[in-house]
Amino acid sequence: MELRHLRYFIAVAEAGSLTEAAANRLHTSQPSLSRQIRDLEEQVGVELLRRSAHGVTLTDAGRAFIDHARLAMAQVDAAVEAARRAAQPAKPRFGLGFLTGQEMTWLTDAMHLLRAELPNIEVSVSSDYSTELAAAVAHGKLDVAFMRAEPGYDLEYQVVAREPLVVLMPSDHALTARAALRAEDLRNEPFIAMGDKARVLRQVVDAYLASSGVDVEIAQSVDNPAMVMSLIASTRGVTLIPAYVENLMPWSVVSRPLTGEIPTIDLVVGYSPSNTAPTLRLFLSRLDELRSRIAGRAGR
Repeated sequence: MELRHLRYFIAVAEAGSLTEAAANRLHTSQPSLSRQIRDLEEQVGVELLRRSAHGVTLTDAGRAFIDHARLAMAQVDAAVEAARRAAQPAKPRFGLGFLTGQEMTWLTDAMHLLRAELPNIEVSVSSDYSTELAAAVAHGKLDVAFMRAEPGYDLEYQVVAREPLVVLMPSDHALTARAALRAEDLRNEPFIAMGDKARVLRQVVDAYLASSGVDVEIAQSVDNPAMVMSLIASTRGVTLIPAYVENLMPWSVVSRPLTGEIPTIDLVVGYSPSNTAPTLRLFLSRLDELRSRIAGRAGR
C-alpha cells in the first residue's frame, strides 16, 4: 500500500464521484484512478466503495477505513513540515525591552535601525519595571533594554536621554493656575512617592527634595505609572515623575514643569558586556543616530 492509494481514496470519497475526483482533484484519468482504487481494495481485502450510476458511496468498511486514512495522511503532512523546519536554521532572536511607557517614544525608531536586519531576525518586544528589565538582560532573556541604570547587575549602560522631572497633579488642583512650580509648592501636599521597583527614580526625587530643603507628606508609595495617575486623581495628591509619563496622562491629571535647576533622570540602554550577538553590536553602533532622531522630533 502506498500513500497515493490513501490520497486517491480520500479524494474519491469526498467528491462522491470517480470522474469528479480524477478531473478536478487529482488531475489524472478516470480509468487510472479506478485501477488505483481497485488495487487498494485488493490490498485491504474488502470493498471500500460502492459504485452506482449516481456516483460512489462508502461501504461500512470504507467508513471505518477513511478515518484512519485521513489520520495517516495528516501524520505524513506533519512529518514533512517538521523535516522542512528542521532543514531551515531558526532565525536569531533579538529581545528588546522598554521601561513601561517609553516604547511610545522609542520603539518605532529602534525598529527602524533594525529594518535591514528584520528579514533575518525575530524581534520580541516587552515592557516592564526597570529592575525587571535589568534582570532579564543580565539573564540573557533580553538583548537590550531602555531602562534606568540599575545598580547590582553586571551590565553596561549608555545614556540615550536625560529626562526632566515634572509635577503631576489633579486637573482641578489649585496649583494648576501656575505655569511652573517650585519644590516648595509641594511641601503641604499629599505626595505620591515611588516604590521599590522604581528605586533609581525615587533616589533622584529624594535627592532633589532634600537639596531644596523640602519635606513632603508621603501619602502612598507605588511603582506603576497607571497607579500613580489613579492615586493622583483619587487622593488629590501630587508627585514628581519623568516627563515621558505625560504621554500616559488621562484628562483628570495634568503636569507642570519645575523652575530653577530642574532635576533630571537618565534613560539608558542597558546590555550585557558578554553578549556578542551581531544584531546587538549593530544596534549599539547606531545609538547616536537613534538619539538624534528622537531629539529632532522633540525639537519640532
